[in-house]
Amino acid sequence: MAAIRRFGFELPGRTESVARARRLIRERMLRWGIGGDLLDTMALVVSELFTNAVVHTASDRVQCELRDLEGQLRIAVRDQGCPPGEPRLCRSPEDERGRGLVLVDAMCSAWGAHDVRPGPGRIVWAELTLGHRRDAGRTC
Repeated sequence: MAAIRRFGFELPGRTESVARARRLIRERMLRWGIGGDLLDTMALVVSELFTNAVVHTASDRVQCELRDLEGQLRIAVRDQGCPPGEPRLCRSPEDERGRGLVLVDAMCSAWGAHDVRPGPGRIVWAELTLGHRRDAGRTC
């Protein structure tokens, strides 16, 4: 499936970059004519994925790409490497990590992660289906 529209950027791997990533995604989606609940959901998803890349890896730079694929919005965040077995969902209320991915899992039609080959790094991605609702409160 070919991308209809595509937008990417790279930011420093610092916590203050999360707000900039969220702003860049919101601005691009508005340019594409995508707003409302879908815009808010994607802003939250990029915030969670970008935060994970900044907080849980030793990345100097984090890359982000938004694609509008036929009926799907796909966000992919690439870091410079994370610990083995990461990222993961929160397994219990006592877990200190993984709660953001629980949100991503609940809001998106699909998400996943894979190592970058060759070289260090991991891509964590999530998809939102345009025009469909998983339940009454979320656009997915």
